[in-house]
Order: sequence, then structure tokens, then C-alpha cells
Amino acid sequence: MAVDQTDTSTEQIRIVLADDHAVVRSGLRLLLERESDLEVVAEAGDVESALRYVRGHHPDVLILDLNMPGRSSLDAIPELRTQTPPISIVVLTMQEDPSAAREALAAGAAGYVLKDASDFELVQAVRNAAAGGTYLSPRLGARLASEPATRAPDDLSGRELEVLKLIGLGHTNAEIAEKLFISVRTVESHRARIQHKLHVSTRAELVRYAIERGLLDGNG
Repeated sequence: MAVDQTDTSTEQIRIVLADDHAVVRSGLRLLLERESDLEVVAEAGDVESALRYVRGHHPDVLILDLNMPGRSSLDAIPELRTQTPPISIVVLTMQEDPSAAREALAAGAAGYVLKDASDFELVQAVRNAAAGGTYLSPRLGARLASEPATRAPDDLSGRELEVLKLIGLGHTNAEIAEKLFISVRTVESHRARIQHKLHVSTRAELVRYAIERGLLDGNG
């Protein structure tokens, strides 16, 4: 029994860090590699680099910043999760937003940790993810638990609902991208998923749906 415990403790958890700030990555590397069972094998500054390093290094865990330039981190989670061998993803972010946490976990993330969390929280999230478990920042967990159990219409995610409302208000894809701080390509991806879920094919149908469901009430 003691031998099995010793063997498990010596297994290395291989990590790829993805954050667009080099100083943040350096600090995270120092924090993680203080632990004898954690090893950072690569650092990425954007989503495409993270994908490349995940494919090349086959880590156990990817620590992923939610807001990086270029491609949306949130949209990339399902693709990152399909890599072989499979990896677990821990989102590390400043976004203390229950809907963002819900979306990340629904997309396949195993953990959601705030950047102002304690060192222990991130290390625990990484270990939980590597072991096949999940981790949600206790602060966000409490907020999620206190929220009424509501669902977006037709299973639209919170971000898809935001995009749909802006479409209904007449904004172009470029304007929506600017308002939501995402790329035009990401807006197009959200719109395609919305149309698929609602079984519609034109902007006019999306606008009509938004009006009929009262999604534009109170918006100027």
C-alpha cells in the first residue's frame, strides 16, 4: 500500500501554460514548478500556439487564459479537448463572471480559477484536472449556487444570447465583435451555432426571433 502511494507521488503532471503576458507566464511557471509533481513543458502566448504545443508536447493539463489576442480561447476549448491523448483544461482568468465560468465548463474545461486566487487554488485545480476531476473557484461556486436556475432560450449559451440580442438591435458582425471584445470570426462562429440551434438561416429570422422572445425589451 505504501509502495503504491510513493509511485503515484512521483508521477509528473505535464503542463502547457497559455497566457499572452510573458511576466504572468514566468510567475506561474515558478509557482507550479515549486511542486515536485508539476512540470511546465511549454508556454504559449495565444490560442494557435497553445494548440501547436499541445499537439507537440502532449501535456496532461493546459492552463488557459480566457482573454488572449486572436482566436477566442472559449471557442477553442472543444478543439483542444479532442487532442490525442486527451488533455484537461484549467481556465485561469480575471473574469469573475458566473456566466463565463458556466460557458467554459460547458465547453469542456475541467477547472475555472480566478487570477487573484491563492497559489493553493491553482495547484489544486491542476491536480484535480490531471486526475480527471473538476475545480471551480469557491467564490464563483457560491455565486452560481445562489443564482436562480434559469436557462437561455433554446439552450443558447450566455455569449450566444448576447450576440443574438446585438443582431436583433441591428449591429453588424464587426460592431458586435468590437462591443464584445472578440474577433469577427468568433462572432460568425457564434451566429452559425445560433442559427443551427434555432433552425433558421437568415438575419431577418434571427431578428424576428429576438423580438418575439422579448430579448430586446429594455435595450436601447
